[in-house]
Amino acid sequence: MLNEKMEKALNEQINRELYSSYLYLSMGAYSSSIGLSGFTHWFKVQVKEETIHGMKIFDYINRQGGRVRLKEIKEPPVEFGTPIEMFRKTLQHEQFITRSINDLVDLARSEKDETTASFLQWYVEEQVEEEENDKEIIDKLKIAGENKEALSALDAELAKRLPPKDEEESI
Repeated sequence: MLNEKMEKALNEQINRELYSSYLYLSMGAYSSSIGLSGFTHWFKVQVKEETIHGMKIFDYINRQGGRVRLKEIKEPPVEFGTPIEMFRKTLQHEQFITRSINDLVDLARSEKDETTASFLQWYVEEQVEEEENDKEIIDKLKIAGENKEALSALDAELAKRLPPKDEEESI
């Protein structure tokens, strides 16, 4: 059973995860508007992942006898600059989410809620992967620089991204 403090914090994390989905949908729309369909595809896959992340917490709260309380999702930006600026913003956002997850783990431990702390370990590991992916794309964008052919090749690479099978099946 979740205590009130933990339930409230988990509900706030659902909002952050769904905002992440909304943010990446906006980045996908922006990518499309500047002719980077592979980037659009990459962000659309990310939208699905973030929605799944929010739904896992949604389901966890319900399984623990808590109550999900959805809040308004703020409007995301619509302009993101160059592709490298956009991925730097993506990385910054994921670092924010990582801090948020770490705060949830700290809260669960301080509340002596080992069940929730254990549940959150999946998110801790997921955030390592999220940040690594963003850093890798930023590194490739740095190498590409102003080279349009290199950017086009990276766009084609990002178009091949597939969602992990276990996440496809979790909703």
